[in-house]
Amino acid sequence: MKFPRSLYNWTSLTGVLIASFNLFMILFLFIIAVFFDEGSSYLGLFIYMILPTFLIFGLILIPIGMITSIKKRGKGEKVKELKAPVIDFGDSRHRNAIIIFAVGTLLFILLSSIGSYEAFHYSESNEFCGTLCHTVMEPEHVAYQNSPHARVKCVECHVGPGADWYVKSKLSGLYQVYAVLTDVFPRPIPTPITSLRPARQTCEECHWPEKFYARKLHTEKHYLADEDNTEWDITLQMKIGAAYSALGLQEGIHWHINPEVKIEYIPSTHNRDVIAWVRYTNLKTGEMHVYLDPENPPSDSLLAEENVRLMDCIDCHNRPSHDYQVPQKFIDHDLTAGNIPRDLPDIKSVAMELFNNEFSDKDSAFRFIDFSVKEYYEIMYPEIFENDMATLEKAIGAIQTGYSQNIFPEMKVTWEVYPNHIGHLFSDGCHRCHNDRFQSEQKQFISRDCNLCHIINSQGPPDDLMAGMTNEAMEFVHPIDIGESWKTEFCAECHKDLY
Repeated sequence: MKFPRSLYNWTSLTGVLIASFNLFMILFLFIIAVFFDEGSSYLGLFIYMILPTFLIFGLILIPIGMITSIKKRGKGEKVKELKAPVIDFGDSRHRNAIIIFAVGTLLFILLSSIGSYEAFHYSESNEFCGTLCHTVMEPEHVAYQNSPHARVKCVECHVGPGADWYVKSKLSGLYQVYAVLTDVFPRPIPTPITSLRPARQTCEECHWPEKFYARKLHTEKHYLADEDNTEWDITLQMKIGAAYSALGLQEGIHWHINPEVKIEYIPSTHNRDVIAWVRYTNLKTGEMHVYLDPENPPSDSLLAEENVRLMDCIDCHNRPSHDYQVPQKFIDHDLTAGNIPRDLPDIKSVAMELFNNEFSDKDSAFRFIDFSVKEYYEIMYPEIFENDMATLEKAIGAIQTGYSQNIFPEMKVTWEVYPNHIGHLFSDGCHRCHNDRFQSEQKQFISRDCNLCHIINSQGPPDDLMAGMTNEAMEFVHPIDIGESWKTEFCAECHKDLY
C-alpha cells in the first residue's frame, strides 16, 4: 500500500504511533469490560473519554505534519523525506529482525495495556487508599476495617459513580500527594465535610429511604467502674421507622429524610457540631417553621442563604466507616465478649484511668498500659499478681488492642477529635437540635423528649432487672444516683470525659 509522500515526516508518524497505541488500548479495555464483566464507571471513563482524547490528538498530528510538509515543498524548501526501509523477506537477517520487532512490539503493547489496567484498578483499591501513605491514613484504614462497611470499597463512598466526581477526587488527590511528600499535612486530618459528595448519591445507592425497617430492639451491656465491674443492662426499642413498616417514614428517627419533608439547618461551626438555625418545610402542604435559640440568636451574616444546608444521612451518620470509639464503649464491649475477664476486680476503673494519659506513639502507650496494670494489681491485689498473671496478660492485651484500633497518637487522633453524632451519650449528637431551646415564631419547640427516638423496655443489673411493657416507655434510671440532673443536663457533658 502506497501512502502520500507528505505522510513521511516525524510529526505525522508520531501521530500514527500515538493513535495506534490508544486505539489498541481502547479495544483491549473494551473487550475486558464486555466479555469479562470487569467494567465500572471509571473504566468507562478511560474507554470513552481519556483514551479517545489521546487518540484524537494523535490523529490531529497526522494532517498537521502532512500540511507542514506540503507547504515547505510549495515554497521550494528542501524537505527531508523519511523513506521506508527496504525489506527483503528472502534475506534471513531481515526476516528475523522483522519477526523480533513485531513480536516485541506486540508484547510491549499488551504488557503496557495490562499494566495500565492493573494500575488503574490498584488506584481504586482499599490497599491504595489505606496503606500507601501508612502513617497518614492508618487511623482511617484501621477504623474502616472494623466498621460495618469493611467490604465496601473506599471509592464507592468517597467518589461514587460518574466521571465528574472521579475527576474531582483525582484533582484533590494531587495536593494530598504533595502534602504527604513535603510533610505539611495537618495532624489530625480534618474531616472533608464541605467536599463530600451528597449522601443521597452514595449512601442511598444501598440504603434507600423507602425501605427502612420498622422499630428495632437494641440491648446494651454497660459496666460500672467499681470493684465488681457491676453489669448494668438496658434494652431500647429504637424508633428508626414507624411502628409498622407499611407506614414508611411518617414517624420515627428517619422521618428527617421523608421525601415529603425538607429539613434545613445552618451550623455555627465548621465541623457542624453546633447548630444555630433550623427550618422545617412540609413539601405537600407548604407549611414552614423556622427554629432558633432566642437566647443565642445567629448573626445576620450567618443567616445568609448560602450557609443553609439540606439535612441528609451524614448529618447524623457522620462516622459510618471511621468510628473512633470512646474507651467506655470498647472496654464494655471487651468485657461482654470475655476478652477482658469480668472477674478481675477494678479492671473497668483501671482501664478508664489509663486513657486519661497522652502518649507520643503507640509503643510507649503499650508499655505504659502493661506497666500500670501490673503495678496496680501488684499493690492492690498481690495474690492475683503472683498467682494469675495469665488473666492479667489477657486483660492487658485486650486493652492494648482497643487502644490500637481507636487511638493513634502519631496522628493525634482520639474519640474527641472525631465525635460520632449518632445518639447523645458521648457527644451532643441529637441534642444539637433536640435541646428544648430551639423555638419558632409560633412558639413550637424542637423537643428533647427521649421517647421521640426510643422507648426503654428494661434496665438495671441482670439479677434485678426492671422491665416494662413492650410499647410503654419506662422512665430512665441512672446507674449512679445523680438526682434529677439527667433531665436538665446533656448526657455528653459528663460522659464525653472518662470521669
